Amino acid sequence: MSSPDLRSFLRELETRGELARVRVEVDPDQEITIIQHRVQARGGPALLFERVKGSPYRLVSNLFGTPERVALAFGGAPEAVGQRLVRLAEAMMPPSPKRLWQMRREFPLFVRSRLKPVASGPVLETVMEPADLNQLPVLKCWPEDGGHFFTLPLVHTVDPVSGKGNMGIYRLQRYDAGSTGMHWQIEKGGGFHFQLAGELGRPLPVSVFLGGPPALTIAAVAPLPEGIDERLLAAMMIGAPLNVISRKWTGHRIPAEAEFVLEGTVTKGDVAREGPFGDHFGHYSHSADFPVFRVKRVLARRDAIYPATVVGKPVQEDFHIGAALQDMALPLLKIMRPAVTAIWAYPETGFHPLAVMAVKQRYPREALKHTLGMLGEGQVSLTKIMITVDHGVDVKDFKAVSTALWRHLDLRDGLHLVSPTAQDTLDFTGPAMNSGSRLVLIACRKATGPVRDSLPPEIDETRGVHRDLIRVMNLGPAFLLAQLRSNDVTIEDVRAALEAHPAARQYLFHVLLSPDIPMDDPIMIFWGWFTRFDPLLDIHPADRRVQGNRLEFDAPIVIDARWKEGYPKPVEFDPTIEKRVSARWRTYHLPG
Repeated sequence: MSSPDLRSFLRELETRGELARVRVEVDPDQEITIIQHRVQARGGPALLFERVKGSPYRLVSNLFGTPERVALAFGGAPEAVGQRLVRLAEAMMPPSPKRLWQMRREFPLFVRSRLKPVASGPVLETVMEPADLNQLPVLKCWPEDGGHFFTLPLVHTVDPVSGKGNMGIYRLQRYDAGSTGMHWQIEKGGGFHFQLAGELGRPLPVSVFLGGPPALTIAAVAPLPEGIDERLLAAMMIGAPLNVISRKWTGHRIPAEAEFVLEGTVTKGDVAREGPFGDHFGHYSHSADFPVFRVKRVLARRDAIYPATVVGKPVQEDFHIGAALQDMALPLLKIMRPAVTAIWAYPETGFHPLAVMAVKQRYPREALKHTLGMLGEGQVSLTKIMITVDHGVDVKDFKAVSTALWRHLDLRDGLHLVSPTAQDTLDFTGPAMNSGSRLVLIACRKATGPVRDSLPPEIDETRGVHRDLIRVMNLGPAFLLAQLRSNDVTIEDVRAALEAHPAARQYLFHVLLSPDIPMDDPIMIFWGWFTRFDPLLDIHPADRRVQGNRLEFDAPIVIDARWKEGYPKPVEFDPTIEKRVSARWRTYHLPG
């Protein structure tokens, strides 16, 4: 079972040698970012900073920096949590004496998976009213961030009509002692509550939890159906009721063991400029107007520990959390869609840019039905590129996926370009925020057999291709990656050269990458590829034509995945601060 609060989780980590204490003073302005990135890159421990400049509070980060620590927060293997939920669902659809008997050992756990009202708790030990957010060690992560951001806030709201709760992680930019931005992205439950409150002409009470049971953080980003309170999932992971305190002013029930709780309101029409912020796509997200969270008071434990995380180019903590949540969700998905045997959103890309799904077809074109159905489900609806393959293909092995595309993608009816569509708020490749396009590739066997048999020759050099190419390499038989010396090279010139090359022209897709992508790092290749193109704007086929009611394409298809003018810059450390961290490294007493 998972730890009941942050303190017990830290004790467990320290016992396992998975916690490092940094006792020298550190600066929340970028220094902690650089330290965490270096430790994370080495698979290092969670970090407890005991002296943070400008704050009386300690700070912990990198809590979920390895798959093993994520599993500890889950209270076991993530897929086992999903299977437990499936067994409960099956026992209840419909219930029978036999099924209930088979579940007899697990029912006590589900009975304990609830919110337990208590009169008081550690989070009420101190009350700061009016709020002074400047006392908290809020991070400025990157040089061009718009300010200091809460990066691990669990934002709780209640539907003003139904009374159902929602909890999610939405970054909060600290504006001053009593207010922050509220970055409610598209498709977020808290944003839906805010919209409804605005329609009713009333402010929306908000409670932000910082710390508490680690399972609470995991549950906050779990892909649960709308209207399901994430705190119940956390209680199931803990294996005990979640103690909550009722608050009259907000009407909320807050975790008694949280480290901090911020209480306030968000009101329609009260907006301020938020951002930019170096987010998990590894670029600065654009600045825009977002609602203002007016914080009335701060509740805290007497010696509260402030939790934080740092995002940026992969791999970071969110990489491991997202991967584990997918493993948890798959058993539940199979109940809803039995023909779907696997799905994987690639953490290297930031999850939403690329997902691969495996389907067991029972009749022709059934794969398209399930693909379109999945693209209407919750957060999956924000997937930019969806590739569907036959069951048995390892969706986590991109070279296997590439081979499936080579053998079974029919460009006459297997490529579907959808535009305009809603898009992830953080995706910067579309024509406007929250707007973009989708690419669907169906690579399943057809009755007429495979489209292609022999594989194209491998290419790993630039000779004889084009003078402006740094390197050419293949990623499976469907994709030829071409890295250019400059982002200013015209696509027509490069496309003509690749199509003229006898080996290069045999590939289905030619992917153009920027010179800043380290081509010896598979993770960074995916990052640089899938975060930097919009399907409608950046796909250039050899030919296209209208055939009946569909658009057909001819290979090779060029995907211009280079960084383009108007895109936000990728995040980079401030070199001065990076040098200072290097000079001080021994004083941190960290491994490696």
